[in-house]
Amino acid sequence: MRVETAGITRANESIEGTAWNILGQTYVAKSVTDASFSWHATFPPGTFVPPHAHPEQDEYLYILEGRLDFWLNGVETSAEAGDTVRLPRGEPHGIFNKSGAPAKCLFWVAPTGSLPDLFWGIHTLSEQVPEKVVELSARHGVNFLPPPA
Repeated sequence: MRVETAGITRANESIEGTAWNILGQTYVAKSVTDASFSWHATFPPGTFVPPHAHPEQDEYLYILEGRLDFWLNGVETSAEAGDTVRLPRGEPHGIFNKSGAPAKCLFWVAPTGSLPDLFWGIHTLSEQVPEKVVELSARHGVNFLPPPA
């Protein structure tokens, strides 16, 4: 059981020193309990998270810097600094940095599920190739959509 403790996770630090390289992005853990999980993400230009869904988690992003493009259940849109993106459980979504500049955001999900374990698994893959990422993700409650025909 993960239980929250009082404290401050500093701007350039992570809780328990946890940081991951996920599909070219940097994810830095900020809080982890059974009820919720948050992380800071830096998306270099051209990086993305392919369309997927979280059947058992609600996901949110608060855009801190830059712009991210989204595919939300078949609709393309974008969000900029100060915007909050709501991704209810089961809703397919993809996240793309097409802006040509880095983008930074705070993610959080509720409940946590095994998402931190998935991040560790992807981070430690010898190669983050689609087939391995999709297979590992499915074991941790994240379902990637098949590529368009």
